[in-house]
Amino acid sequence: MSITRRRFLQGSAAVAAIGIPKLAAASVQDANETIRVGVIGCGVRGSHHIERFARQPGVRVAAVCDPDRQRLDRAAATIQEKYQYEPAKYVDLRQMIDKAELDVVAVATMQYWHALPTIWACQAGKDVFVEKPLSHYIHEGQVMVRAARKYNRLVQIGTQARATRSAIDTIRFVQEGQLGKIQYVTAFANKPRTSIGKRETPLPIPESVDYDLWCGPADNGPVYRDRLQYDCSFTWDKGDGESCNQGIHEIDVARWLLKEPGLPRRTISVGGRFVFNDAGDVPNAQIIYYDFPSAPVLYEVHNLRKAKGSNEATNFLGHTTDVCAHCEGGYAMIRSGRVYDSQGKQIKSFGGGEDLFENFIRAVRSRRQEDLNADILEGHLSTTVTHLGNISHRVGKLASQAEIRERIAGVPEFEAMFGRLVDHLKAHEIDVDAPTVTLGQWLEVDEENQRFRNHDAANAIVDGFYRAPYLLPSAV
Repeated sequence: MSITRRRFLQGSAAVAAIGIPKLAAASVQDANETIRVGVIGCGVRGSHHIERFARQPGVRVAAVCDPDRQRLDRAAATIQEKYQYEPAKYVDLRQMIDKAELDVVAVATMQYWHALPTIWACQAGKDVFVEKPLSHYIHEGQVMVRAARKYNRLVQIGTQARATRSAIDTIRFVQEGQLGKIQYVTAFANKPRTSIGKRETPLPIPESVDYDLWCGPADNGPVYRDRLQYDCSFTWDKGDGESCNQGIHEIDVARWLLKEPGLPRRTISVGGRFVFNDAGDVPNAQIIYYDFPSAPVLYEVHNLRKAKGSNEATNFLGHTTDVCAHCEGGYAMIRSGRVYDSQGKQIKSFGGGEDLFENFIRAVRSRRQEDLNADILEGHLSTTVTHLGNISHRVGKLASQAEIRERIAGVPEFEAMFGRLVDHLKAHEIDVDAPTVTLGQWLEVDEENQRFRNHDAANAIVDGFYRAPYLLPSAV
């Protein structure tokens, strides 16, 4: 058990009172008792939460909340039409957590609004299902875990692979040594994206949106992209880019596969934002090296298509988004459940669906943390790993291909991954011999404190940036 995990489980830090203290509600004990859920965030993911909870026997979506009144009204109308009951409606999540009669709070907002409602709900004695990535900053993830433990709440993160039969069985197959020793892991997300636009004048905010509340702890200045919702994923202020937003899924699988209880020893990122020339500032082509004790984990993002003018997505060994365990006797694509021999011939496959929401409700009834497939601590550690790589990028600088090759020399798997990145960028007519790619710094990880060794600029990002009155509570 790592020092990080031990510190959390021992509850070495307490959470300070943070705005809406309330006596803890009674836990759900009776298996026949209706579990009342309040869903925060009524966009695409929130709609999925509503469906996955409401269709379960003995579960009722009793309240919905969104600072966008159009989304709020639409969600409430859907529940009324589909399930024949009317949920309470709240614009302000603080009011919902404080006033609504709930057993569970489901947080389906963007990640910059994950920490505070999770902490507040734990204080109010409610269990929580929170979407991935768990946090927007590493330190707030620490506070979220401490709140869950201090108030004895069940908190599940939305990393579906943990409750997906195909992934579970493929990991078991590899861990049993059927392909020999794991040599390294390549995690990758080749998800074509489009530009988020770049306006000369601020985007008009719809009258239906309480913009200050929508921004919450993040900046509430003018928006210069084309759309308000979701595209904030591609700005550092409110999002964390593909290597975190999608990467939490793959990195979580990699840690689980390797039985890694903590964080990598060091990390480095190489990449940048190319072609789009938009208001986004997170990478759309990026590679990251995570130096875990048991085996290296490499992450690869390509949001651009295969080449200029192409409609095809980039792939890795024929797959677009997955986690590849490179072993002595072959390789396995964990999320898709495919196993191959050393010549690339498929030799086995695993199937089966996912029941993460159902697993959470079963745990709420049993009151057993160990029944959760995706406990908050695992979600925090995997999210933290993705933040480590992004922070390397954020403290980096533009460099030429030669400078990058010099920096990563001696790390053969990462050198090969960089070669693929170079080919990909050249296919988009990007001059990689000029200083056009951001070379991150090798950052040494202080696992015990979940920070970096001797790097003030990187640690400032660990701590995060908040806007009053939406401030993160201090932990003591």
